[in-house]
Amino acid sequence: MWQVQRHKEYRQKILHLYKPLHQDLYSMHPSAFFLPTFLEAVRTNTEESLASIMTEPTPGVFSFAMLQPNFCDMLLEEVENFEKWVHAMKFKIMRPNTMNKYGAVLDDFGLEAMLNQFMEGFIAPISKVFYPEVGGGTLDSHHAFVVEYGKDRDVELGFHVDDSEVTLNVCLGKQFSGGELYFRGIRCENHVNSETQHEEMYDYCHVPGRAVLHRGRHRHGARPTTSGLRMNLLLWCRSSVFREMKKYQKDFSSWCGECQREKKERQIQCVKATKLAFLRGGGGGMI
Repeated sequence: MWQVQRHKEYRQKILHLYKPLHQDLYSMHPSAFFLPTFLEAVRTNTEESLASIMTEPTPGVFSFAMLQPNFCDMLLEEVENFEKWVHAMKFKIMRPNTMNKYGAVLDDFGLEAMLNQFMEGFIAPISKVFYPEVGGGTLDSHHAFVVEYGKDRDVELGFHVDDSEVTLNVCLGKQFSGGELYFRGIRCENHVNSETQHEEMYDYCHVPGRAVLHRGRHRHGARPTTSGLRMNLLLWCRSSVFREMKKYQKDFSSWCGECQREKKERQIQCVKATKLAFLRGGGGGMI
């Protein structure tokens, strides 16, 4: 509880003292933030319109052009400005999560309201269509941050799952090589360390301005960024309804790859047992 209070005080202090570099970032301006193709697809809001701008290179992972280059540049400059300010003020910056030693939580310095609109207006409609089985239609909170990879930064990210129902990951830039995301199958908590099947293996190469969307429980990691600096915007989207319902569930075969395999195996064994019982009972005789 003391950590929650400490974080609240930390955020309040920043909001009181920090002067934004780009004030336009702090309220939603869809035409300035998003590419016209993305905006049109979301506004039309059908499975067909959304699918028309996306590729699905492996089941459940969608990639699409999303952000205006100017928005990416402004967000990068804002993060850099915030980090310089934190250093000058001799604050200890709170990092995005337990795995990243560099980067900043965007919600901490005033971008929370804009990013909530970002989630509700532009990620929730997509998630409702493509991820209904993991609460995609009931997203109601988020955790937003920027991560930094390169020399004197984080180099790679280990194998993990996110604390989210749906994750948006957008490369902001800059110039870099390496840093591919590798995906290794969707798992519930009971199967998070289970074996990866060959068909579940997929590597994704980042392109500035382009987004990748996936379930939070889709196991993944990031390969080393071998040169330059890579910075990504992460939006972890969460559903309190789904999290509450999940407490009372034991079978997650609607989305967990291993639960699906176990269910299929049970069905195969059941069919075999039924056939065997039928034959033993004389059901195989001629009439």
